[in-house]
Amino acid sequence: MTAATHSTLFPQVPDSADAVLDGLDPEQREVALALGGPVCVLAGAGTGKTRAITHRIAYGVRAGILQPTTVLAVTFTNRAAGEMRGRLRQLGATGVQARTFHSAALRQLQYFWPKAVGGELPRLVERKVQLVAEAAARCGIRLDRNELRDATSEIEWAKVTQTVPADYPAAVVKTQRDAPRDPAELSQIYAMYEQLKRDRSVIDFEDVLLLTVGILQDRHDIAEHVRRQYQHFVVDEYQDVSPLQQRLLDLWLGERDDLCVVGDAGQTIYSFTGATPDHLLHFRTRHPDATVVKLVRDYRSTPQVVHLANGLLSQARGKAAEHRLELVSQRDKGPEPVYTEYADEPAEAEGTARRIRELIAAGVPAGEIAVLYRVNSQSEVYEQALADAGVPYQLRGAERFFDRPEVREAGVALRGAARAGGNDSLLDGADDLPSEVRAVLSTKGWTSKPPAGSGAVRDRWESLAALVRLAEDFEQARPGATLSDLVAELDERAAAQHAPTVQGVTLASLHSAKGLEWDAAFLVGLTEGMMPIAYAKTDEQVEEERRLLYVGVTRARFHLSLSWALSRSPGGRGNRRATRFLNGLRPGSAALGTRGGAGGGGGIDRGSRAGAGAAGTQTPARPGRRGPVRCRVCGKTLTEAGEMKLMRCEDCPSDMDEALYERLREWRADRAKEISQPAYCVFTDKTLMAIAEAAPGTEGELVVIAGVGNRKLTRFGADVLAICAGRTLGQEPGEGDGEV
Repeated sequence: MTAATHSTLFPQVPDSADAVLDGLDPEQREVALALGGPVCVLAGAGTGKTRAITHRIAYGVRAGILQPTTVLAVTFTNRAAGEMRGRLRQLGATGVQARTFHSAALRQLQYFWPKAVGGELPRLVERKVQLVAEAAARCGIRLDRNELRDATSEIEWAKVTQTVPADYPAAVVKTQRDAPRDPAELSQIYAMYEQLKRDRSVIDFEDVLLLTVGILQDRHDIAEHVRRQYQHFVVDEYQDVSPLQQRLLDLWLGERDDLCVVGDAGQTIYSFTGATPDHLLHFRTRHPDATVVKLVRDYRSTPQVVHLANGLLSQARGKAAEHRLELVSQRDKGPEPVYTEYADEPAEAEGTARRIRELIAAGVPAGEIAVLYRVNSQSEVYEQALADAGVPYQLRGAERFFDRPEVREAGVALRGAARAGGNDSLLDGADDLPSEVRAVLSTKGWTSKPPAGSGAVRDRWESLAALVRLAEDFEQARPGATLSDLVAELDERAAAQHAPTVQGVTLASLHSAKGLEWDAAFLVGLTEGMMPIAYAKTDEQVEEERRLLYVGVTRARFHLSLSWALSRSPGGRGNRRATRFLNGLRPGSAALGTRGGAGGGGGIDRGSRAGAGAAGTQTPARPGRRGPVRCRVCGKTLTEAGEMKLMRCEDCPSDMDEALYERLREWRADRAKEISQPAYCVFTDKTLMAIAEAAPGTEGELVVIAGVGNRKLTRFGADVLAICAGRTLGQEPGEGDGEV
């Protein structure tokens, strides 16, 4: 690439068409010169795709091949469209329309509505949530704020996939979609929502596309008018088009093929919104004579970062994987990616904050550093760690943890329960701080099991679950702490996190990081269950999670850190595993089920408070620490909570002492009655089974059984050990055993 001779803020406009081509690499130049017929540009991350297509348009305009007013460039965000317009202006190609799909369609709809339908275009509802709420109420269905967001998202998905209300339940089954609630109920809400819009003569953003499609299909004269106006189309991020957007694009084109599409199947991460890479993958099938150009020269990232990115996709499977691009870095060598295994999540956050401080001290601007995670609820521990380290930060694409509505509501409820103290019947039967918090938050939507699928309901649950975990950690750190103490702690944490937002470290989800880049990226929380996310069940969903990690990796220019924690909280069991996507790529890990993936050289740092072994090994991090829990019968790694309590697979043979189990059940029933709590508050069935199988003879053997722990050992341990030893309760060891 040629060096700039003028300010990058105010570049000089090229003085000729040929000058527009200066500085393009051979593949980018090929894109710029391919001005006839269908063109498909497969552009990997950091390969200068926007540069290629804007120079293509500018060269065509400056050379007199394209009339600027006949060119329509469409993309998916206003930010991207604005950037495209700015670059075209700098290249001397004024008059070209660069818009989002919705913006282009709305402009056409406003212009043609009086002629096609008559009268004024119905009012556009920018936020449909209130209308969805009313539709649900009319159907007799109560939705809270988060459920409303999910129902709204489902309606949007149905509309962009051109699914009518009656067909929605069948579409959910066909696509294996995780609906946030009963599809039949959502179908009702969807139908009533459409009826309310008709009654009030309003439309939503999806209607803008649907109505434009309808007019262009029904009125050939209007369609021809549009086709005379726009004769050359460019579509950016083509892997993200929905079926509805593709239908609109087809109508704009008519029988012509003056179309240039740009995309990367390896960055398809929005299928849950209706986006599909199929149109990109099948472009050559639809247009056999298309020119296909691959951009693989990566100008963003170092060879070390690119090597890992290539390795990730080399293990991919499915349709998108067949079209993966092998990137070639154009930068000088940089530091190796750092893989860090931590003992627990607080240690991971503290270690990340410490590394960030070191980078800032070494001259990396805070604004050029990002911490990227899978779900927004993971942000809180990093907000706290950065605040404690005095590092400014800003959240992108999410509210600050303590500003989230569900967290504020939970705080109010906890504060009220703390004031009421023993007079709050909600706390009856709660014998410790965590159980009190669980009882209070159960009124706000927290349950012991997370809701199925993704969406706002899951996000809300994750936020509340984070508060439950915080209460557990708080009690462990401060035995005997009260609910009032916890509320004071929450207030202090919220106050401490008012960090400056200017030039701060960016905290963002991997999805919201798409299209952005930083000098340094920290990808955190990379454990099984989070990456891939637990609700990614199908092969297609798991592969999309792999692509999401790929997007995260390719955000880094120089410094890349990938980390995970073996347990959630200090002192917890270290039974977590690093994401399978790093198998064969990080040192010390085996390549499992790969497709010839590249080996992933790179530095490794175990991190503070972590074990001292190589990454991927199960070295104890501190005395008594456990690695993955394995079945004591077949040796398989256990991941289900119930199986981990039993220390064996559900279907592996049990050597449980049935008589001992029954004695434990009888004792549990009596103790539960004494303390006026449900039986499971003493021990769950699984824990009793595990005790009956292990038949512990000492406190040390009992306390390590999942579900026991120090608190229950103190409270019930003597009874349990006596029963396991066959003694009468209250009888001392050695008494009444017949020995002289």
